[in-house]
Amino acid sequence: MSRIGKKPVAIPSGIEVKVDGNVLKFKKGNAQKELDTKNHVDVKVEDGKVEFSPKGEDRQSMAFWGTYRALAHNIVVGLTDGFSKQLEINGVGYKAAMKGKILELTLGYSHLVNYEVPDGIEISVDKNVITIKGTDKQQVGQVAAIIRDFRAPEPYKGKGVKYLEEHIIRKAGKTAKK
Repeated sequence: MSRIGKKPVAIPSGIEVKVDGNVLKFKKGNAQKELDTKNHVDVKVEDGKVEFSPKGEDRQSMAFWGTYRALAHNIVVGLTDGFSKQLEINGVGYKAAMKGKILELTLGYSHLVNYEVPDGIEISVDKNVITIKGTDKQQVGQVAAIIRDFRAPEPYKGKGVKYLEEHIIRKAGKTAKK
């Protein structure tokens, strides 16, 4: 069983952390994030660290112990550095362009694919690379997955939208009869 919950989360300067009942509140400038621990773990904020401890010895409390510690760490990292994912578009005529808050994709369909960018996410397009940035790790990953699903890479030529470092396993095409 993992003991990631034992490790305290260091709070860098510039981030304020408050405990309000079961809710942890993180603030940096005008950016605010909340984490509701739903009465599964005890939280202590002291000496520039957030420490978690399970409320009981049951399996569920022990499981939530590490989960909430990881979620708190992701909030701190998101507020300080942010998260980003990059997608690459491969294929003849496949393009992407930003039009205000709408990502416009040409992916070989008979129509354009428009994706409205949610609040808290920034998308930039440079040639065939789409960069997604934000403070919420889950939201950045979800937006990247949605955009990738518009045209997932196919195994024969690799056309489609893929993560920048993703390796597509290629299949051999048909072979002619002899």
